[in-house]
Amino acid sequence: MARTRAADYDERREAIVEKAAELFADKGFEGASISGLAAACNTSKSLIYHYYASKEELLYAVMSSHIDDLLDAVNNLAVAQGKPAERMSTLIHEFMDIYVGAAARQKVLLNDLRSLPDERRSEIVLKQRSVIAAMDRLLAGVQPALGKDKHRLRAATMLVFGMINWTSNWYRPKGPVSPDELASLATALILDGAKGYKGP
Repeated sequence: MARTRAADYDERREAIVEKAAELFADKGFEGASISGLAAACNTSKSLIYHYYASKEELLYAVMSSHIDDLLDAVNNLAVAQGKPAERMSTLIHEFMDIYVGAAARQKVLLNDLRSLPDERRSEIVLKQRSVIAAMDRLLAGVQPALGKDKHRLRAATMLVFGMINWTSNWYRPKGPVSPDELASLATALILDGAKGYKGP
């Protein structure tokens, strides 16, 4: 007979993922251990393995939960109305909210992607490409000159992500600049920069 699933099964899985994200972000995937995770969760290794079969499965859960949140923001924007600049502002604000609330997961996604098994890594990369493609479309809408040059469009898109992806490394939400103000500042820099581009 199959073991009955606990009523708080999903909550326990999420709590383990959250601690795993913090541990992987602090020590790196290779430097972290299930024993260390069990200690951080105040539980046993066997209970960790009850919820996740391996450290690699936990790594995938950390990354997929984060990239899925970013992809949800992109998909929500796809059905939203508004001019390209307004849509860009909406997406940057949503991304910043996600990054600020999931700093450890973002760090793990940036640093430990190569530690995933090939099939799992391919799934994450495919989702990343969908997020990148959405930013391509927004920038092309804001500045048609970029839309006519796919190489410079992609370069501009990666510059955008280069600016916002590393926010979690230095930004302190309780500091003098609020997350909303930070998102507005990032949006202004992106939009003004894109609109000022006239081509090579």
